[in-house]
Amino acid sequence: MNSNTFRMPAAVLVATGAAALLTAPPAFATGGGGAGGEGKAGAVVLRAGLDVGLLNKTVHIPLKTTLNEVSAPATAEKTALTVTLDGVEGGKPVSVLRADVATSKATADKTRAEAEANLAKARVHVPGLPALSLIEVEKVTSKAVCEAGKQPVATSNVLGTVTALGKRVTLSAGGPTKVEVPGVGLVSLELSGTQTTSTTAAAAALRLKVSVNPLKLNVAEVEGEIVLAEAHCESPTAPAPAPSSKPDVKPQTATGTGTGSAVTTDANLAETGGGSLTPYVAGSALVLLGIGGGALVVTRRSRAS
Repeated sequence: MNSNTFRMPAAVLVATGAAALLTAPPAFATGGGGAGGEGKAGAVVLRAGLDVGLLNKTVHIPLKTTLNEVSAPATAEKTALTVTLDGVEGGKPVSVLRADVATSKATADKTRAEAEANLAKARVHVPGLPALSLIEVEKVTSKAVCEAGKQPVATSNVLGTVTALGKRVTLSAGGPTKVEVPGVGLVSLELSGTQTTSTTAAAAALRLKVSVNPLKLNVAEVEGEIVLAEAHCESPTAPAPAPSSKPDVKPQTATGTGTGSAVTTDANLAETGGGSLTPYVAGSALVLLGIGGGALVVTRRSRAS
């Protein structure tokens, strides 16, 4: 086994995710905390959920596997080029996928979450069809970006030619494309597209529904689903706004009549913002000024008399 090969015996394969994708936004554990939570992201190059019937369907072997599945927070990246299954084709290994390029990457922190999957020059096989590719693609990509405070974005692309069961096909966004080969089986190919909500984004380039009956190598039937190039993300939790350091003080206005000095005193107290003692200080100033004014009147009357 080299560093670019992922191989698992069929008997110990476990499900690593739902086979049907993009029927709903991906579920994540919710990040939280007043200081803001990290975003979440994940990507996978291939996800397969197949049921292989052996011995005239008296034995069923579920095959569930993924290639280059990564998840974040932090940063994760994988670049394995093949995934192989054992024990379902006369004891010989089955190369489910071979590709020239097969990369997945996911990053996430408190401001941004992003995931991307890329597949180029890829050939997908299923048990019972050792010489005939289930599908061949030139290039498929998916990307999902979730940034705090912004609308999530998801994109997926299928570039170049696509061949299913040896036949070149043209895919349409209007619905699945079906390819049937007598004595071999049926493949339904669908551009899975994208889906976004206010906080999540998901994209998958291709989804294949497989039903083949090769009647070879003791394989009676293979049914299931394969997804190529999937990416999804969830936005980070926005931090709570910091409390304002300035007190909410309303300007005070002078009331009643008095000398020019009394009005000036009130204005100065309002401009400085005032504290809890402001009304009392202002009131005392007005009283003192009033008393002074009264004393002045008495003096003038005494002189006049």
